[in-house]
Amino acid sequence: MRSTDEVVESLREALKGVGVVLPSLCVDPVTAASDEPFALVDLGRCNVRTAEHLTDVLRSLPVGEALRARVRQVNRDVRSR
Repeated sequence: MRSTDEVVESLREALKGVGVVLPSLCVDPVTAASDEPFALVDLGRCNVRTAEHLTDVLRSLPVGEALRARVRQVNRDVRSR
C-alpha cells in the first residue's frame, strides 16, 4: 500500500494533468500524527476560477453505470479491510 504522501503526490500529478492546481493540497497533519490508520487528505482551498475549472473537468468526464459500479465496488473493498 502506498503512503499518504505518495497518494497526495499522485493526486497532485493527476490534477495537474488536467490543468487543475489545488495549492493547499496536503496530508492532514492532525490525522497523520495520530494513531488513525489512514490519514486524511486535505484538499485545501482554491480560488473560484480553480473551483470552476475543476467542476468543468469533472463534468466533462464520461461517467456511465460501469464506472459507478466500479467505484461502489472499490469503496466496499476498502471498507472491508
